[in-house]
Parts: sequence; C-alpha cells; structure tokens
Amino acid sequence: MSDRWVSVEEIAEYLGVSKDTVYGWIAKKEMPAHKVGRLWKFKTDEVDDWVRHGKASDDQKEGEAAEADSQKGENAGGEKADG
Repeated sequence: MSDRWVSVEEIAEYLGVSKDTVYGWIAKKEMPAHKVGRLWKFKTDEVDDWVRHGKASDDQKEGEAAEADSQKGENAGGEKADG
C-alpha cells in the first residue's frame, strides 16, 4: 500500500496549517480532495504535487485582491469626483 487516504485533520497537520485553511483551499484553490460520503479525503502524493506547483501560494490571491482593490478605488474616486 503506497499512499493511504487521509482526513482533513491529518492533511492539515501534515501541511502545518489549520483545518479552516484546508477547507478554504478546497473551495478556492482547487486543492486535490475527494468527497467520500460527507467526508473529504486526500492522497498525500496528490497534495504534495499541488503544493510543489505553487497552487497553495497566496501570490495569485494577493494579485487578484490588489487588482480588485485598484478597480474599487477607481470607481470610488470617479464617484467622488462626479458627486
């Protein structure tokens, strides 16, 4: 048996993050996870590959947030100038 299925708690401990972070990565970062009934299960080799490819990085999220803030600032600035 090469790689057993692990739980959210186990993968969080394995990666050194909280369970909430794992759930967020599943929802927003396409973390490789498999739903088994009501439970999420993981293969550590899939998660390792996902991490190695930089998918867990906040860089992309921060870039998107900065772009969104920039657009909000332009809209807010335009509204203030017009109003």
